[in-house]
Amino acid sequence: MTSNTTNRLYLVPTPVGNLGDMTYRAVEVLKQVDLILAEDTRTSRVLMQHYGISTPLQSYHIFNEHQTVASLVERLQGGTTMAVVTDAGTPGISDPGFLLVREAVKEGISVECLPGATAFVPALIDSGLPCDRFVFEGFLPHKKGRQTALQALAEEQRTMVIYESPYRLVKLLEQLMEVLGETRPVSVSREISKLHAETCRGTLREVHDHFAAKEVKGEIVVVVGGCGN
Repeated sequence: MTSNTTNRLYLVPTPVGNLGDMTYRAVEVLKQVDLILAEDTRTSRVLMQHYGISTPLQSYHIFNEHQTVASLVERLQGGTTMAVVTDAGTPGISDPGFLLVREAVKEGISVECLPGATAFVPALIDSGLPCDRFVFEGFLPHKKGRQTALQALAEEQRTMVIYESPYRLVKLLEQLMEVLGETRPVSVSREISKLHAETCRGTLREVHDHFAAKEVKGEIVVVVGGCGN
């Protein structure tokens, strides 16, 4: 790895489950930067302590990113090196990061995203559904625009990847059945890389019934076969 470079912003993936999934380079970068921007400093502090990282942490999340981005870019311009981490996975993928990257790029600041963990890739591969062409939908709108978003998926031929809360999973599967039919193939992965990791595959009806009969916990990735699969 090259030595610490001034005027640089790193986006550093963190494990979605097992802390051992952290890369060597990610640890080195987090030790070398001047400041780590963390979605939740309490969650990130556990990871930092595990790897002996003593770099200062600053809160950076969807509720303050618009208010803080200008000052952060100014500090980057002044030579501060920063890394962005989220609670789990790669910053910018359904998590904070994009806004700061966009503004840094505008100002000619070097930006580098390290390769690493993101939840949808293992869920997509584990699904057994075609992964040569897929569309990442992230979290669908909760209320306004949700039905429109669901209807737009009806004719999608590519495999679809959706993030969902465990509290809304069963409802999402019900809505997908209404739009796509009960026999559309689906795979639901939760607790990826953790002790109680689970992937349930089958038709929308089968997978719905499986999760409707139990308490659902953990981060959820839903992978749905495209039209004709």
